[in-house]
Amino acid sequence: MTTDALSADGLPPLREVVRRHGLEPKKALGQNFLFDLNLTGRIARSAGALEGVTVVEVGPGPGGLTRALLAAGARRVIAVERDPRALPALAEIAAHYPGRLEVVDADALAFDPRPLLGEGPARIVANLPYNVATPLLTGWLGADSHDAAWPPWWDSAVLMFQREVAERIVADEGDRANYGRLGVLCGWRCQATILFDVAPSAFVPPPKVTSSVVHLRPRPEPLPCRIADLERVTRAAFGQRRKMLRQSLKAATPDPGRLLAAVGLPETARAEEIPVEGFVALARALREAGDR
Repeated sequence: MTTDALSADGLPPLREVVRRHGLEPKKALGQNFLFDLNLTGRIARSAGALEGVTVVEVGPGPGGLTRALLAAGARRVIAVERDPRALPALAEIAAHYPGRLEVVDADALAFDPRPLLGEGPARIVANLPYNVATPLLTGWLGADSHDAAWPPWWDSAVLMFQREVAERIVADEGDRANYGRLGVLCGWRCQATILFDVAPSAFVPPPKVTSSVVHLRPRPEPLPCRIADLERVTRAAFGQRRKMLRQSLKAATPDPGRLLAAVGLPETARAEEIPVEGFVALARALREAGDR
């Protein structure tokens, strides 16, 4: 291969990598590859200065974003990939950046990166597989462990989601069409912002929907409550979101009126009208009342 055939980072173009390693995207794995290195560079830059930072990436595939993160100066990238077909391509990147890329053959839903992080800040940057994006996010927010220590092991996350999921992540009570349990959980523990959209044409194969890059920064001291209690009140409230809280909260407590009165919320309110702080107050009142 001549130098002219190499990309700016000295590695082969991604389309050549995919062809050589037989890496046609698999729908079952939620794979949609990004070939535009300008776009992957923009995503990497959205994570801020990466010098001295360990980055955890999920679903690197042929490694377009991986290359961008390393070129942007990440001290180390831990790339979690469950598709064995991608491992040889990622090994080529690891050889090009000695000692800076660690590829983990694992299911990200069951993978705990903390033993590998070492010292210094850690961030998550990923073009997430669509079929596991939401459970991965809720796991990183601590929902899988009910009462995980906070702040978490990561100091920020830059993640790609379907646009409709991104809108749910950043929604608050001012956005009744998208506000729900995910918005409450994210708003409670993080500051979340949509940075920019990515058109379907940027991917191979192109998905049927627009994607969005979301930036999440953990709140250092979120309002105190137990995740299990917050999950319980939001599941009840949004499970019957068209009903008033005096009715929908019966799924969480035998006496919704008492719970609502304790936190100063009207019985006639509906779930999409209640801010994150209101749900946290309800969760705390639920535990204090012993309705669990």
